Amino acid sequence: MSELWVSILLVAAVSVGIKAAGPALLGDRELPPWASAVIAALAPALLAGLVVTDVTGQGWSALDWRLCAGLGVAGGAYLLKLPALPSITLAVVVTAGLRWVV
Repeated sequence: MSELWVSILLVAAVSVGIKAAGPALLGDRELPPWASAVIAALAPALLAGLVVTDVTGQGWSALDWRLCAGLGVAGGAYLLKLPALPSITLAVVVTAGLRWVV
């Protein structure tokens, strides 16, 4: 078995252990309100961080203005309360159109 597979299995085991620790330690008790608020804020913050690092690249070296325009369109569609699928489709069409034109 290669070193990569050992690492993958180890990460999977640690992940299962962490996920099982919450219910095992808390049981039927509720989390405090501040902890629930922190947990609720983590997912959007992590997603935003992943999007920014993916769009900009390492050291902002891969910044593509056409992709930024597509993200702006997706953000605007979100602010206009469009559903997720049409928002993403619109962003993809704008990004692909800009890449085709320029």
